Amino acid sequence: MTSSPHSLAIEVKHLEFAWPGQPPLFTNLSFSISPGKSLFISGPSGCGKSTLLNLLAGVMPPKRGEIWIHGERLQDLSRSAVDRLRGEEMGFIFQQFNLIPYLSVADNILLPTHLYPKRRQAAIAEFGSLDLALTHLLQRLGLAAELLTQAAHQLSIGQQQRVAAARAFIGRPSIVIADEPTSALDWQNQTQLMDLFLSLAHEQHTALVMVSHDERLREQFDERMTLTQKVGV
Repeated sequence: MTSSPHSLAIEVKHLEFAWPGQPPLFTNLSFSISPGKSLFISGPSGCGKSTLLNLLAGVMPPKRGEIWIHGERLQDLSRSAVDRLRGEEMGFIFQQFNLIPYLSVADNILLPTHLYPKRRQAAIAEFGSLDLALTHLLQRLGLAAELLTQAAHQLSIGQQQRVAAARAFIGRPSIVIADEPTSALDWQNQTQLMDLFLSLAHEQHTALVMVSHDERLREQFDERMTLTQKVGV
């Protein structure tokens, strides 16, 4: 997982993190991922997988080490600059979807374009309008157009997960971070959805970082990393 510094979406150097009063979840953790590549992170419960994703997103600082996003060192940025970078450059797919239940499918997907002008401009530049961007993502993710006006809470689990993915990918974020995004689905739907995630990431030249307990998915990814509790890699 190496490349020249200027071509990296994410670069992690000698990372260490520990919760107060606890031994380190990982020490001297270093890796990188280039745009358009995918990274699968696995490991037992409690080894720090979700914590690592929060560190990459700048939600909390590491104890030691450095995290670089497109050549910007997160520790050098103000809180507002980190928040802006996260919103503009990162899409997120969560295990519990985190859709706003009373909003329509369309409003849930378009939320990043309302909050971050860069995402809005990218969607319009690529497709000509937000409506066409919506149509494209629905088609790619196998969602019927008539679902756009439905409230998110009316959808099936599989439909909600696809809506969450559309929200993550709209406006061409350079990084998508996914935390156990297929755990609520059966194996057939897991593999189908992962194929869609990976193909979208490839098309958009987006770096995809995914955490999962399901080792069966790992071979679909360009890069693979296993965390073991209290041990770096």
